[in-house]
Amino acid sequence: MNRSVVKKVKGFRTEDGAGVSLVRVLSHKDIEIFDPILMLDSFDSVNPDDYTAGFPMHPHRGIETVSYVYRGRMQHRDSVGNEDSIANGEVQWMTAGSGILHEESLPASERMLGVQLWLNLPAKNKMCKPEYHSIKNSDIKEIDIDGGKLRLLAGRFGEHEGYKGKYLPFDYYDIHIASGSSVELDMDESNSVMIFTLLGNVSV
Repeated sequence: MNRSVVKKVKGFRTEDGAGVSLVRVLSHKDIEIFDPILMLDSFDSVNPDDYTAGFPMHPHRGIETVSYVYRGRMQHRDSVGNEDSIANGEVQWMTAGSGILHEESLPASERMLGVQLWLNLPAKNKMCKPEYHSIKNSDIKEIDIDGGKLRLLAGRFGEHEGYKGKYLPFDYYDIHIASGSSVELDMDESNSVMIFTLLGNVSV
């Protein structure tokens, strides 16, 4: 099935946390089109001064945060006792639910590159119990596709299954396309599709 592009978005540079430099790609003004994705931040720097201040302890409620660290490392600590670290291709998935405090530390590395999503929990689940899960490289399937490779960060791709969130049907792929190649993916026509280019350029 062919899809038409409904909207293109270009991010803007800003700072968040204690002074982390990032690009905010989706924000509150984009909610109507991209819901359940409430926010998308991208970070890319080889200068530790841009990110090592991190995100000190702060609250969330009624959402899920999904952080994909493509390069570098992120350390997590929260008010319900979880402490964890992800690095170089791994994911952290936090369900804030009824409320949670957490902090994210970003130690200096050769390059800090990744993306964080905020997902809107369904109204009936907004007061659910807070939870934290990390998706390590050993949990992530790498699938060869025509023209490239797909890392199944969460959800389903064909007959392959990855980590599944409890509250939202959400498929999350990291797709690597060889230079000059094209990729065609079959998607359920009832599902919305969003593409974010982390590295390089792509035509849709």
